Amino acid sequence: MELPESKGFFITGTDTGVGKTVITVALMEWLKQQGKSVIGMKPIAAGCEWQGERWVNEDALLLQQHSSVELPYETINPYAFKKPISPHLAAEADGELISIERLRRESQLLEQQADCLLVEGAGGWEVPLNRQERIADLAKAINYPVILVVGLRLGCINHALLSVAAIEQSGLKCAGWIANQVDTDMACLDENRETLQQNIEAPMLAFVPFSQSLVVRL
Repeated sequence: MELPESKGFFITGTDTGVGKTVITVALMEWLKQQGKSVIGMKPIAAGCEWQGERWVNEDALLLQQHSSVELPYETINPYAFKKPISPHLAAEADGELISIERLRRESQLLEQQADCLLVEGAGGWEVPLNRQERIADLAKAINYPVILVVGLRLGCINHALLSVAAIEQSGLKCAGWIANQVDTDMACLDENRETLQQNIEAPMLAFVPFSQSLVVRL
């Protein structure tokens, strides 16, 4: 696998439940093998449990655990909401308003503490964060190349091509995409993957077969 030189990457997905966190952790471990220190950031997490004095999210805890630098939870996951619903609705339910400017500043602070920062989005590229802004706006504010996680299941071709087009329209570079098999019995798996490779200009960085493990290798 080859990645362009960058201080960080923004990890997005074709939908929710396509394995963004599993792939982000795998990328973190791969970068460590290349001799780089790495931090994983999940700016927004909806679907949290109360632990001690704060809401925490299991995906964000996984990123914290695999980061090269020991950091407080709230720096890894600045916005943690109780309900597992769209971020803008989860924020409203908790009486908060997501600020992209705050997240941009937080990411800049983390960027200074490691060779590479991986920022994991929430849901897909067009998920709303508030009444005016979406995940795409957060990615543009952070301004890293984008890695798209494609969940290989029925409908993935349409979702992937729409996502790539939206990323390109935003002006950000798609550094590549990772094919993550989320359906154990997907019909024509290889043919679907080949179709994606033929229609997406950015390189396929890796193919990850179905796994129930939270940690996979690239």
